[in-house]
Amino acid sequence: MSPGFNGTDLFRLLGSFVLVLALLAALLWALRRLQTKIISQNAGRKLQLLEVLSVGTRQKVALVRVGDREVLIGISPTQICALTGEMATKSNISTDTLVMPESNRTEAQHVA
Repeated sequence: MSPGFNGTDLFRLLGSFVLVLALLAALLWALRRLQTKIISQNAGRKLQLLEVLSVGTRQKVALVRVGDREVLIGISPTQICALTGEMATKSNISTDTLVMPESNRTEAQHVA
């Protein structure tokens, strides 16, 4: 036996490479089909989560679409409340009770 590749080793190597490429292409095709299925299922829903922003270790702000309206909500471990929209105007929340983040508070003190 001589060291190096012979014809059968090269054939196995190329065959394995083609098989891996075919499997990757099949996986990509399946993921695209699954993605279009999920998007089409979500299109008819009346409640959609548009975006979420983490503002603390356990606090988030989320933009939610309800029907044709968009509502900004605050989420904490103990509470969920509407920050904008029809529900926020009906609640007893005033802008005076809102807490300014530390970074904005120090900038506002320097400006004033």
